[in-house]
Amino acid sequence: MIRVAAVGDIHLGPGSAGVLRPAFDTLGDCADLLLLAGDLTRHGTREEARVVAEEVAGLPVPVVAVLGNHDYQSDQPDLVARELAAEGVHVLEGDGVTFDVRGVTVGVAGTKGFGGGFAGRSATEFGEPEMKAFIRYSRACADGLGRSLRELRTRGCALRVALTHFSPVPDTLAGEPPEIYPFLGSYLLAEAIDDSGADLAVHGHAHLGTEHGMTGGGVRVRNVAMPVIDRAFAVYHLSPPTD
Repeated sequence: MIRVAAVGDIHLGPGSAGVLRPAFDTLGDCADLLLLAGDLTRHGTREEARVVAEEVAGLPVPVVAVLGNHDYQSDQPDLVARELAAEGVHVLEGDGVTFDVRGVTVGVAGTKGFGGGFAGRSATEFGEPEMKAFIRYSRACADGLGRSLRELRTRGCALRVALTHFSPVPDTLAGEPPEIYPFLGSYLLAEAIDDSGADLAVHGHAHLGTEHGMTGGGVRVRNVAMPVIDRAFAVYHLSPPTD
């Protein structure tokens, strides 16, 4: 059994240094890797990113992250990613990473993702240049996720996890105002997950949402925003396929 710990929307800053570290120090006893589903900082500054990096530095399990919209606020996401990477965090955007967990190859593909809405109530690549650019960006994020999941399959991953900030399904948004669903996720992410295949999809962003959901293709989706799971991290179990 592979144990995947995950949390998003931790929104750390200088005043919250050390808050999560005691819980993270227990990961070696209950998890095989830690996924961070974006909005790790409050305003996307290098100083805030350093707090996050120190919170996860030297943990007993690998740490994989995607950035969220808050991590872009100060227009320096590359610096945020660099601070995290300096402490060994694998920061993904349209790519993937693999780990050997007790002889099982586990792959994580990641993208921040973007909005646009869900089937029947989604924006389209039509009209003003601004709307076209909006949906093109959302599609590019989804395409990167799908491509990374396929690459992980060719690399022999027995288990694959899709890590995003924005949601791939409306299920895990239940509790949020319906009017803002288009800004919380996109069906394009779910299409990429179903088309390319995954064993679990993890996201954050929807603070008032619901933890459990599923794509149309039957992939489990989990909203791990900290206000939703109400703890330092949640742990999900994946069973490797048997021959």
